[in-house]
Amino acid sequence: MIIGIGVDVCDISRWEAAIQRRPGIARKVLTDAEAALPAHSQAARFAAKEALYKALSGVGGLSWQDCEVVTDGTAVKFELRGSLARRAKELGVRTVHLSLTHDAGVAVAMVVCEG
Repeated sequence: MIIGIGVDVCDISRWEAAIQRRPGIARKVLTDAEAALPAHSQAARFAAKEALYKALSGVGGLSWQDCEVVTDGTAVKFELRGSLARRAKELGVRTVHLSLTHDAGVAVAMVVCEG
């Protein structure tokens, strides 16, 4: 059963401008490993976290650092912990599907939470 779906788009040039104006923003929303990636990959991970938030019904009190987009070979997936792991459990989420792409200056993420 599908519990939630989230989609987000991040303009890569806007992401680059934001992290140049406020370098701390990358460290606020990305883990150390995510922040070490190129800007287009950072933008995709930011979009992924936004999409996950939407799929989990967008409640407050969720920490950006409580999820990390990791690559398992060629597949990407989330590692959830803390507030996001608790929220997923509350909703009965057993599997989180994640798809990322970046082309034509934008990064797009789609998340499906399945119970």
